[in-house]
Amino acid sequence: MILCGHRGVASLAPENTLAGLQAAHRLGLEWVEIDVQLSKDDQVVVFHDEKVNRCTDGKGWLRQYDEDELGQLDAGGWFAPAFTGERIPKLQDYLALAATLGIKVNIELKLYPQDDAALLCRRVSEVITQQAFDTGSLLFSSFEPDCLRLMQTLQPDIARALLEERIPGDWQARLQRLDCTALHCHHRHLTRALAQEIKAAGYRLNCYTVNHLGKATTLAEWGVDMIFTDTPQHYLAAGWLPG
Repeated sequence: MILCGHRGVASLAPENTLAGLQAAHRLGLEWVEIDVQLSKDDQVVVFHDEKVNRCTDGKGWLRQYDEDELGQLDAGGWFAPAFTGERIPKLQDYLALAATLGIKVNIELKLYPQDDAALLCRRVSEVITQQAFDTGSLLFSSFEPDCLRLMQTLQPDIARALLEERIPGDWQARLQRLDCTALHCHHRHLTRALAQEIKAAGYRLNCYTVNHLGKATTLAEWGVDMIFTDTPQHYLAAGWLPG
């Protein structure tokens, strides 16, 4: 089972930063997961929350800041003094470093109320196309079917995964409509029988956010392909392979 660093390696470095990506590289991880959304001037930045309060020294809605203003915020000091001065990355910078380090990236398309799904997807697609990133090293995921549907048209060569906290009864029909290769779900709402059903249908099955070794072992036994975790170092210390 593959270990994917959640928001980089969220237990070792501030989430969704280049420092987190470098931490993943030091651990030898094959995959990291990040969140993307748009700044006030419609630039794609790597950030999870709707507000900047929790993970920077700024205040207010992320969409109230343009790219330059976001770049001036300290996105590391809240985590630890050693990370003071870490910045909110632009997607193109994050992917460029990931390519250099040989790390694959799961890009979660983050959509909040009042956000424009079409604009977000178009801007993400433009970044990927302009920088000629390797589409085989990327994966799109989203809770929003509209985002996946748009990416199906904009970037058909990049695999897509539907995010669901609880797996709905019509999960297979949803995956088929969006031509997804994988289903991502919260580990608490997965059962062995459902995992086996999803795998038997030919889909990859990935679970978030798994920070307990015993739970990860159970999920591996059920056939789960990948887990998103804040603490991959704990699994590696227990003898798991870093992939």
